[in-house]
Amino acid sequence: MGASFRRFCARFCCCCCCADDDDDAVDREEEKTPLLSETLQYFDREAKRRRDQETNLWSEPGDPSHSERDDDRALYNLLQSRSRARRGSQEYRRLSVDIQAMRQVRRGVKEKWKLILENLGFMAEAESLLTVSASASYDRMRNAPAARTLLHALHSETSIFNSKGPPPERYLFILDRLIYLDVAEDFVKKARRFYPKGEEGVEEEEPSATLPLLFSRVVRDLSAGEEEERLGDEEQSGKEADDSDDGALYVEPFVE
Repeated sequence: MGASFRRFCARFCCCCCCADDDDDAVDREEEKTPLLSETLQYFDREAKRRRDQETNLWSEPGDPSHSERDDDRALYNLLQSRSRARRGSQEYRRLSVDIQAMRQVRRGVKEKWKLILENLGFMAEAESLLTVSASASYDRMRNAPAARTLLHALHSETSIFNSKGPPPERYLFILDRLIYLDVAEDFVKKARRFYPKGEEGVEEEEPSATLPLLFSRVVRDLSAGEEEERLGDEEQSGKEADDSDDGALYVEPFVE
């Protein structure tokens, strides 16, 4: 049956053949809809999983087990513990603060690198240069030995990482890109100038061992605020006392 005849029947007739064709088309569309929906959901879940994987892998981008480096393993364990906790509970909130503290430290390091790259002229490209995916491979690096030498220099001669532990391996891939762009040496020079190593023997203040990093900062800020408020009250009280003495009338004692 030709397509033209079917269109004629659909417009001017009520033939059963046309009705059957319409019913078959509807059935086929209904069959495709669930399959298409499930496929899109699968790809959406996979994309989210990859994003989470790359977010949580910091030191070793190619370590899906999150076990090769202490910081990746610590963050992964915190995330697993939070997933088992009841949302909104005290444990869930405490774990969220710890997770946020670890990620804030990582963001701080990344912001330092971004600042230097922008200073070198990579205003629009800084974010893409700092992006390292979980599929990164050492085999694809062009200048791995030179990149490792520069990474060691940044860790030992600057405060760009602000950590006593080994520097994150992800920055090895970034330095490899900068070597390819012929700006790696300039980057290291600016890092030495912007983030010089602290004086020898001077250690940065360590957060309390019993409190998360953010809680330690909050307690420290509150203590400083209370101390300033106390000193301000004492100063105000002293001023009021001085004013009252200056304004008091001297009464000569009565002598008979």
